[in-house]
Amino acid sequence: MCVNGIIKKFEANKINYLDRDLNASELAWNKHPQFEGVYIKHLIKGQDTNGNLSCHIVKVEPNCAILEHIHEGKIEIHEVIEGSGTCFLSEKEIPYSVGSIALIPADIIHKVVAGNDGIFLLAKFTPALL
Repeated sequence: MCVNGIIKKFEANKINYLDRDLNASELAWNKHPQFEGVYIKHLIKGQDTNGNLSCHIVKVEPNCAILEHIHEGKIEIHEVIEGSGTCFLSEKEIPYSVGSIALIPADIIHKVVAGNDGIFLLAKFTPALL
């Protein structure tokens, strides 16, 4: 899987809160409960934002996918930080490469298919996913 300097920089850094700092490298990669080859690192959870926002790194291994799903009542933003793939947003097909950003409205069916190198997304939700 393609891992250049960006993910390494995230891992080497901290998540800074008003009352504490967390080393990002100490946060676990969690296997997605439904989608094979998909892992999530929860950087900021709703408990830290009064439920207003959450932020996650999503890793999709090469040629794997986050299949069709909906986040009821939640807006999602994807920022591609490594790799490539395709986002299917309702009937729209969006090529994903480093620097791509997509706004996924609440209650819209979407999926992400990783390319041959896999993909890492910075995914933000409002209100918080977790």
